[in-house]
Amino acid sequence: MAYEKIYIGKGTQVQNLPISRVTLKLEEVEKIAYERDGVKYVTFEVAKLKEADKFGRSYTCYYSKKVAQANEPAPKKTRTRKPKAEETETIPF
Repeated sequence: MAYEKIYIGKGTQVQNLPISRVTLKLEEVEKIAYERDGVKYVTFEVAKLKEADKFGRSYTCYYSKKVAQANEPAPKKTRTRKPKAEETETIPF
């Protein structure tokens, strides 16, 4: 499985504070809302861009979605075993 990033907004850092202000389209946020125990939630990531865009926005907002890849092999289960200690004779030099 791989993850696809779906971008839903951008934002900027609040001046003189370690806070990012991000603007999202409500329609996009409603698409990714889910419910658990009668409460609605939205989960997304906010990441700093390498460079600000032409509007000065330096943060992006996205959510990740699992996507299957064509001909993707099933993950192999690996089992690690400690090798048994071999009994060897000690030969003095």
